[in-house]
Amino acid sequence: MLREYGAVLLFSVLSIGFIFVTLLASKIIRPNHPNPVKNSPYECGEVPVGNAWVNFNIRYYVLALIFLLFDVEIVLILPVAAVYKEWLNTGFGLLALSELLLFIAILVVALIYAWGRGDLNWIKTYERANAMDELKNAGDYPLEEK
Repeated sequence: MLREYGAVLLFSVLSIGFIFVTLLASKIIRPNHPNPVKNSPYECGEVPVGNAWVNFNIRYYVLALIFLLFDVEIVLILPVAAVYKEWLNTGFGLLALSELLLFIAILVVALIYAWGRGDLNWIKTYERANAMDELKNAGDYPLEEK
């Protein structure tokens, strides 16, 4: 029984060793002539302007996460669609279909929630932009002690 684990250990050691040997060989063989032009950020042939660390708008990340959610949905649904005919023959077709529809329903609810919050809008509109100022002016919110 331990012999099988020995093969896995040997394969792991050899693969990690291969990685270190190739990294060491590339460090020894490659030319290393650093200069400021090589160390500058590359911007598609344009002269770099400003700092390379720029804060992106959070809307890019929200849309990317929503895209990723539905991309993963397709990856999970495709294998079920490929074997659905076999599941029908074995009697598990209705169960598979109901699980698949439940999965899609959960994602539709998530999409409706994101849509309702306005996460799919590029420019968000706020009903009350300065809620704290409104409360302070109305006298309902004690921000300062009198």
